[in-house]
Amino acid sequence: MEKELESGKTREILKGRILLRKYHNEGACLNLGEKKSKAVAAVSLLLTAALSLVFLFTLTKRGCAALKTGLSLLLGGAWSNTYDRLKRKYVVDYFSFNVRWKPLRQIIFNLSDFCILIGALVVAFQGDSIAD
Repeated sequence: MEKELESGKTREILKGRILLRKYHNEGACLNLGEKKSKAVAAVSLLLTAALSLVFLFTLTKRGCAALKTGLSLLLGGAWSNTYDRLKRKYVVDYFSFNVRWKPLRQIIFNLSDFCILIGALVVAFQGDSIAD
């Protein structure tokens, strides 16, 4: 998407329900900490590395398929965003939802954000436990 979309241009898909537009997010979620991109990158790296250790621990356990799947999605998205923060100093966000509720309409996402969200939901609602 970085190369496909021009900055400042918006493209509508799915009958205008989804808007494609390129945005360089220098902060974390919702652009929090945009003025402290080095700190955001450091915290992102630290949290993602810690979560990776949890994931490695779950790999030694039998079963826990939902937990492993959720952590895989979460880590895939987290490492992708962390890599961008370290390499580019920003994350490329590129789509938003054209809905009536303005706060949601103003948020611009990327695919990694959805992997993080879905992975976190799977981990939160799965039946297996790391402690088992």
